[in-house]
Amino acid sequence: MFSRYKKADAGAARPATTPQGQDTPVPVPMPKAAPAKPAPADKERKRKERLGELKVELHKRLLENLNLSALEHAEEKELRAEIQAIAAEALEELGIVLNKEDRQQLNQELYDEVVGLGPLEPLLKDESINDILVNGPKQIFVERGGKLTPTDITFKDERHLLRIIDKIVSAVGRRVDESNPYVDARLADGSRFNAMVPPIAVDGSLVSIRKFKKDKLGIEDLVKFGAFTDEMAAYLQAAVATRLNIVVSGGTGSGKTTTLNALSSFIDNSERILTIEDTAELQLQQTHVGRMESRPPNVEGKGAVTQRDCLKNALRMRPDRIIVGETRGEEVIDMLQAMNTGHDGSMTTIHANNARDAVSRLENMVAMAGIEMPLKAVRSQIASAVNLIVQASRLQDGSRRMVSITELTGMEGEVISMQEVFRYERLGLAPDGKIIGRFTATGVRSHYSERFRQWGYDLPASLFEPNRGT
Repeated sequence: MFSRYKKADAGAARPATTPQGQDTPVPVPMPKAAPAKPAPADKERKRKERLGELKVELHKRLLENLNLSALEHAEEKELRAEIQAIAAEALEELGIVLNKEDRQQLNQELYDEVVGLGPLEPLLKDESINDILVNGPKQIFVERGGKLTPTDITFKDERHLLRIIDKIVSAVGRRVDESNPYVDARLADGSRFNAMVPPIAVDGSLVSIRKFKKDKLGIEDLVKFGAFTDEMAAYLQAAVATRLNIVVSGGTGSGKTTTLNALSSFIDNSERILTIEDTAELQLQQTHVGRMESRPPNVEGKGAVTQRDCLKNALRMRPDRIIVGETRGEEVIDMLQAMNTGHDGSMTTIHANNARDAVSRLENMVAMAGIEMPLKAVRSQIASAVNLIVQASRLQDGSRRMVSITELTGMEGEVISMQEVFRYERLGLAPDGKIIGRFTATGVRSHYSERFRQWGYDLPASLFEPNRGT
């Protein structure tokens, strides 16, 4: 059934020699005619397949022998010892001998199957990975440093992948099947999880995990990483402290939530902050923070709590500021109302490619909410509610930059007037594919300079001079 895994013979094929006393030499075969040796990659693939099959068999035995109800209270050391004992007994019974490395790998994978998320466990533990993307059982990608790369990790088959998905969603009281083929959930460590299963997912279940960052990145960290400059940070500190309403705009994976987290560090510790999210990701450092998370409907289609429900309720809870993780639907009405009615300093994120697009998105969301208002009235509402749009972007080399800071200054006729204060200028491309660019002020003095001064933030005029950034 299974055989001992032996290393490939390292000896090279020897050329034929001419027998003694024979005039005509034996032709030496050309390299292409030499007996084909299994490629190392092929042997490694077969080794992994055998280990995978063995793991499935041993996992069945573990389920039969382990007291699953006691797993929650078992210490890791005891559980590992129990798994190793059951696995060793099964290997002996099957007559299979493994080398030390394969045995250790098998025991670790069995442990991950029992208490963790199977093949995904090592990826979840890898601090350098930001996103895990599964396209069916045999194709898993990860994102490191803004770049997607394939991994050699696989599930045995679709049933194996579905079992891990079910393990995740059942832990948070959700379900996913043919009648309910997609689900959002949050892992125990706070990572965001989304899955879609067949028949909607045509070639196997699709899974996306946005990993929760344990380290809180502050403004200084982002400046050090080159996301923006000290001058931009000084401006943003004044903007947050003087309670301007801020929208962080950007595409998927551009760093919107990270930027929002960093901006929140400028909020005074005495203020009451309420956060509203679909999946709780914000990591605010203040002491007075009330966190809310929306909830999808249950299997009967009841019990849903939307972001709009949370936002309406938040307005009755005496907040100084409201932070909405992402505005994407009808909650935009209540968000704009909150910004316009005394909850200055509120913040949210939105999916858009630039500041003007962000305003258009807000207009469209108001229209989709079913509110019949003249376009000019909608724009007037937005112009008076939103003071600042911060545009985050992930560039093609994987780096994340704050590419624009734009102020909304009012209305000119039926158009919202805007002025860009800082921008990122791309200058070229380095031989290694890295983007060469610089941050610069545009030369336009802030519309809110007087407000900053009245609050004690007297920003020098030199801050807004062009070409200060690098």
